[in-house]
Amino acid sequence: MISVLPASAAGRAAADASATAWALAARGGDPDAADHFVRALHTDVLRFVTHLSGDPQAAHDLTQDTFARAFGSLHLFEGRSSARTWLLSIARRAVADSLRRAAVRPRIADAVDWRAAQERAQPPGLPGFDDGVALLDLLENLSDERREAFLLTQVVGLSYEEAAGFAGCPVGTVRSRVSRARAVLERLLREAEELSAVAA
Repeated sequence: MISVLPASAAGRAAADASATAWALAARGGDPDAADHFVRALHTDVLRFVTHLSGDPQAAHDLTQDTFARAFGSLHLFEGRSSARTWLLSIARRAVADSLRRAAVRPRIADAVDWRAAQERAQPPGLPGFDDGVALLDLLENLSDERREAFLLTQVVGLSYEEAAGFAGCPVGTVRSRVSRARAVLERLLREAEELSAVAA
């Protein structure tokens, strides 16, 4: 796989600044800026949703959905974070919504015991859908920077160095953000387990 990441943090920062400027110009109605915005971030969004969804076949639809949502809410984008960070958070929600829809969609089963057939069809050793949705809900409690660092390294699978290039910050900052994100998530999980124990 050929890396699409710039060779330096300065290159990533410049690319982010350009994409953010194009997003702001597109918000003002500039069609050329909208085209540049999509071209600048399309590959990153496609890669991100492919890893999050685990479904390369659906990745292009999810990417289109992400950009459709982004243009629908572009009037709310004020450039406080980079356009890339803003767009990846929209992509994450698009994937989560897609997984929720897939989970409730009826499926035809020609087996007598459809529940057993469904369980056998699930890949072994993977967390269930409910776990995935719970994780997405927990991630909402993180700051944008910590959520991005955690997703890029722990979900998408980028190295800390790649994530640092992607986010335009030092490797140590990514490590710190991931460490703090883990601490928050572990605390929230403990609290949820304690509440479940009390309820039981």
